Amino acid sequence: MRGAPSLPRVQLRKPLARAIRQGHPWIYRDALAPGPPLPDGALVLVADQARRPLARGYWDARSPIAVRVLGGAELADASAEVAARVDRALARRLEGLDRALSPSTEPGFVGPSPGGRSEEPFQRSWPTDAFRWIHGEADGLPGLHVDVYGPAVTVRYDGAGARAFYDGLPARLQQIGRARGLPVTAVVERRARGATGDGAAVVLGRLPDGELEVRENGLRFGADLRHGQKGGLFLDQRENRALVRGMANGRRVLNLFGYTGAFSIYAAAGGARETTTVDVAAPAIEAARRNFARNGLPQEAARFAAEDAFAFLARAAQAGERWDLVISDPPSFASSGRALTTGLAAYRRLHRLCVMVTAPGGTLCAASCSSHVDRAAFAATLRDGARDAGRRADVREMRGAGFDHPTVAQFPEGDYLKFAVAGL
Repeated sequence: MRGAPSLPRVQLRKPLARAIRQGHPWIYRDALAPGPPLPDGALVLVADQARRPLARGYWDARSPIAVRVLGGAELADASAEVAARVDRALARRLEGLDRALSPSTEPGFVGPSPGGRSEEPFQRSWPTDAFRWIHGEADGLPGLHVDVYGPAVTVRYDGAGARAFYDGLPARLQQIGRARGLPVTAVVERRARGATGDGAAVVLGRLPDGELEVRENGLRFGADLRHGQKGGLFLDQRENRALVRGMANGRRVLNLFGYTGAFSIYAAAGGARETTTVDVAAPAIEAARRNFARNGLPQEAARFAAEDAFAFLARAAQAGERWDLVISDPPSFASSGRALTTGLAAYRRLHRLCVMVTAPGGTLCAASCSSHVDRAAFAATLRDGARDAGRRADVREMRGAGFDHPTVAQFPEGDYLKFAVAGL
């Protein structure tokens, strides 16, 4: 992590000083006056339009977000501050697990020792050993996301600037994790699709061949950290999966864009009469079958379809099939502001089809991971889709991500996940 006694200075040419003082962590390139070229990860001093020192952040030479702000101009030792924030982020997650998890959810649970963390290794001591450790801007570590999967940790940098600035992070994660009772045996860097070095690379330690097995609320899931998207388990939906478990008893459940079957596993564990898991990727469906098996859940009541969800829904609606509980968790339909109009239309179309296969008196749980779609607009796509299907949707609850994916008021872009519960 880079620092220098005398920092290069970049100057605002737009009146954004107030937003930055209030904590917004991004400065776009077009908001800055032209300056000399700087290397990725360089620590810079940001000056306001009157040339007064305003903030410190790190530079990204190619991203539209040129500076990710770390703090005020008085920030003295960026490296020490980053280490402290990494440690505080883990402490908050462990405190959250203390509050959220019940020892009774898994046989053989070993709770914290009287002096603090359990003396047993963390991943053997809790019914959940997969969670987000660092959630970027909300943890004061912009451009950085770190997830824990049992003994392994995955890292994602938002661009070359973040990768350069957080240089040396894997060893630091291992050191801080061990100090707090979280053994880290491997660190895996996740790389953006389409970039040089696609996929994932083990940058510290070793991973076993094949899938790791992790636990979430006492249920077991395979995690393929080398090849699986998000390791095979979307951690931000953990609390929403628990909600589905509580709603599933005796119901016929449809899980769309089901990936490796996590919502279906929770529903089956909650007493669902039948589950149907739909995902276009055949390898994901095979992983879902394995997850049913590793949890000892009967597969005679589990259906699987490696098929496009829209095509599946159209055919099921035509055939008059109905489910009591429908879960829809698609990939982002609006990955940019320019895609918002078409994204909202896609959500509306999807929700019309979902409503058509939801039994009268049933429940539709609809999710969006598009940060450009706000909660009001997403709820409107549910109501409009239901109206297009000749029915009415009562949006009873709008939930977000779990406690380990916090949001902060000064960074509304971080409030990306919507999980609507609608009665039909």
